[in-house]
Amino acid sequence: MNVAEIKNTAKRVFDIEIESLQQVAASIDGQFDLVVKAILNAKGKVIVTGIGKSGLIGKKIAATLASTGTASFFLHPGEAFHGDLGMVGTDDIVILISYSGETDEVLKLIPYLKHNKNILIAITGNPESTIARNSDYHLNVCIQHEACPLKLAPTSSTTATLVMGDALAVALMECRDFQPDDFARYHPGGSLGRKLLVKVKDVMRIDSLPFISSGATFTELVLKMSEGRLGLVIIGGSSKIEGLITDGDLRRALVKNPDTATLSIATMMNSKPIIIDEDEYINGAEQLMIEKKITTVLVGSAVERQVKGVYQIYNG
Repeated sequence: MNVAEIKNTAKRVFDIEIESLQQVAASIDGQFDLVVKAILNAKGKVIVTGIGKSGLIGKKIAATLASTGTASFFLHPGEAFHGDLGMVGTDDIVILISYSGETDEVLKLIPYLKHNKNILIAITGNPESTIARNSDYHLNVCIQHEACPLKLAPTSSTTATLVMGDALAVALMECRDFQPDDFARYHPGGSLGRKLLVKVKDVMRIDSLPFISSGATFTELVLKMSEGRLGLVIIGGSSKIEGLITDGDLRRALVKNPDTATLSIATMMNSKPIIIDEDEYINGAEQLMIEKKITTVLVGSAVERQVKGVYQIYNG
């Protein structure tokens, strides 16, 4: 197989799976609404189970639900028969994943779950299957054919199941008005959690800030900017600043007037630099910086024109 044929294979797989997703999307009906409402009204957790490839997809669905505000975990059907069924409470909802709807290990769970009065949600590709018929709700992920050339390996079907799980998670997020701050609380160790929970004062630079007087020479300005390693100099002192000169300001000034002997700090500096409060969260600070198209911002009091530190976007 040559390079062109390999690329065509990849494109064919994408096309088949995209077509399969479109088919599943077109078949979504009122059952989806009922499932979302059932989960929203549930007092317990959402337990996801499945085996093989369906089990792997189920683990991802459970993880996505758990990280977006729906208490959830994955239960392996084999382990369930060896004690883990004790983890299932009567108020829990159980999502049974099996594309055929006839997976023996999953089928064996149904009598116990029904006796335990759990609400059952089936995700299968066959509405007439045993699992679908014995569940309270059914989400249909039927696809025309797998992307596998042998039509055997779960490919399009597992993708469809995964996206159905994502659709559930997103619908639940929107119904709960799940916000970035909520997401951060579930991801305190991730970069997003850090940006939403950590304040600028926790990461700003406070040592050896490049302050310089308004009467400094051009040479002193360049040396101080180089020493500071922030790409800027702050005009004035920490108690009260007069302005700011960035390396961009310096370059623009040199383009207009190459004669450094006639350049003055007063003509180059920005007398109204942006100063943010030290209690600002990183996320808010970076949003402002992106809007203003800057990578560095002063931290302190804009009213009193005091600077306590400097925050750079690539540090957050």
